[in-house]
Amino acid sequence: MNMTKLIFMGTPAFSVPILEGLSEQGSEIVAVVTQPDRPVGRKKIVQPTPVKEAALKLGIPVLQPEKLSGSQELEQLIALAPDLLVTAAYGQFLPERLLQAPTHGAINVHASLLPKYRGGAPVHYAIIEGEQETGVTIMEMIKKMDAGGIYAQESLPITSTDDVGTMFDKLSLLGKELLLRTLPTLLSGALQPIPQNEEEVTFSPNITREQEAIDWQKTAHQIDCQVRGMRPWPVAFTTYEGARWKIVDVQPQVKKTTATPGTIIEKTKTILAIACGEGTVLHLLRLKPAGKGEQTIASFLNGSGQSVQVGERLGE
Repeated sequence: MNMTKLIFMGTPAFSVPILEGLSEQGSEIVAVVTQPDRPVGRKKIVQPTPVKEAALKLGIPVLQPEKLSGSQELEQLIALAPDLLVTAAYGQFLPERLLQAPTHGAINVHASLLPKYRGGAPVHYAIIEGEQETGVTIMEMIKKMDAGGIYAQESLPITSTDDVGTMFDKLSLLGKELLLRTLPTLLSGALQPIPQNEEEVTFSPNITREQEAIDWQKTAHQIDCQVRGMRPWPVAFTTYEGARWKIVDVQPQVKKTTATPGTIIEKTKTILAIACGEGTVLHLLRLKPAGKGEQTIASFLNGSGQSVQVGERLGE
């Protein structure tokens, strides 16, 4: 299987181990396509994507079209006449002409157990929805998003302490291993994709601002899933007297309450307990108050949170 001529397309850190794995295993990667450099952080410093940095270290030419359709980069890629196109969290639709250019077609490493969670935020949704497991799917790429047949799939448990960051790291390595195991049989023509069951399809579109807001009517367990499903980004939030608190870490409690959801029901030097839906209770462990850095609940209550009182409501 040596020296298969590949084009790789990916953008975030998730894609990097997959690119490096293909390179180590001896594929000839003729081009890497990634999103354009973008301003990052408060100071809006323009930064290359993680995939661009990795590709340059490996000495592979990088293309960064703002939009692939109708671009000269698209013509360049087709002219390279690749054997295979591999994508992993690239972040743009691929034109039909590109999908049909490689002799062995185009495949995608998708971070969910398809047909569940098609779309741009599969890891976020799996955690937010309280799934016990998620995984990686190697699938054929067709015009319709994440709808192609499945070549291979492997699952991984989601623990009660996992968040988007830890799952991305685990799924990225799993994706690399699964891809490298699957490629030889795929390229030999011995592996046929299995169609997805359309009745089981669910979607995971990019998280909206509205979804980041904590709904205290939900149970403590559901809110914990939301907080971990939005960490380290985009981070769930609630409001206190009109100011925004980003909620970084919480812990569901065994005790019950009759208080209205969102009410602060206990405050000590190290505890801030909030009533949630169905009488459940949540402790806030780490937060980022408006205009301040991330802090533990103890340092918050000892500082700017001193005025917070039992009986006050969050998320009003």
